[in-house]
Amino acid sequence: MKQRRVAVIPGDGIGPEVIEQAVETLALLSEIDALGVEVAFFDLSATRYLDAGVALPEVTFEALRDHFEAILLGALGDPRVPDMAHAEAILLGLRRRLDLYVNFRPLRLLHPRLSPLKGAPHVDIALFRENTEGLYTGAGGRLHLGQPHEVAISEMIATRYGTTRIIEAAFEWARAHGRRRVCLVDKSNAIRAAQGLWREVFEAVAPRYPEIEARHLFVDAAAAAMVLEPASFDVIVTSNLMGDILSDLGAALIGGMGVAPSANLNPSGGPALFEPVHGSAPPLAGLDQANPIAALRAVALLLGHLDAAPSAARLEAAIQACVEADEVTRDLGGALGCAAAGAAVRARLSRA
Repeated sequence: MKQRRVAVIPGDGIGPEVIEQAVETLALLSEIDALGVEVAFFDLSATRYLDAGVALPEVTFEALRDHFEAILLGALGDPRVPDMAHAEAILLGLRRRLDLYVNFRPLRLLHPRLSPLKGAPHVDIALFRENTEGLYTGAGGRLHLGQPHEVAISEMIATRYGTTRIIEAAFEWARAHGRRRVCLVDKSNAIRAAQGLWREVFEAVAPRYPEIEARHLFVDAAAAAMVLEPASFDVIVTSNLMGDILSDLGAALIGGMGVAPSANLNPSGGPALFEPVHGSAPPLAGLDQANPIAALRAVALLLGHLDAAPSAARLEAAIQACVEADEVTRDLGGALGCAAAGAAVRARLSRA
């Protein structure tokens, strides 16, 4: 049996609670489907950071890079670290140092009652967000601090190399999964240099995929269309900041952050990072109120990365069945706690 090594970083706040349910579910599927998953835990919490003064020790990074196929992350953030320094060092550090340039956000509605949209909306959007460039590189700075003439500059970085590979990744995924439409979202009418490059690259790449309809929307129009006609989207590809905003909008359309997973990928190889997109929610920590579905769906994405697509599909089906039966946490209209909601999904997997 091939061993599949998964590193687990429980994180802060509700992170350890949702990750406990995720790991138990992963272990169950590994046993049922003979997947050979081996899990190792890494304490990179805020408490450890405050004690040691280092967010991501080099020896830990090297272990994650060299010895694991996937990383499962809970959530990062603690009020004792108000500048989020350890969270940035870990999450952005792993994305950049492992060159995880694809941030894949699947936005699929599990049940119409979870959506704030009227009727029975069809929401099944694959959002590809560039993960290593854009406005989140930290390029820029501040001058004349505290003075009336203080200057603050944040620079948007776009390279032809980075833009090409994320757009290609979106088209390749669409082709592999039978999706008919890829939409570029940008603001090239106002941000002419960096976003203009995105438009040029998209128009150069799209003809290589003649079976896929390529269209373009400015980000304000795209946000409106996601609400008014979400079924018009199959795949969206966009830059870091705009992808961050649109993916959270999309999460709201499918039931909130508690049901939305995320994958950070390098299609060329190496370990990938999987996480729920919600925050650490410190006030809820230890109360058994956190929704584990986003973490469980992150496990489904992780299983797909480990070439265990049938197991991933069965997990998604079990989650959907629990949603349909109201075997969910209070934020989704159910009455279960975090542990019971995770157990309900595992019960369905055991009966399958």
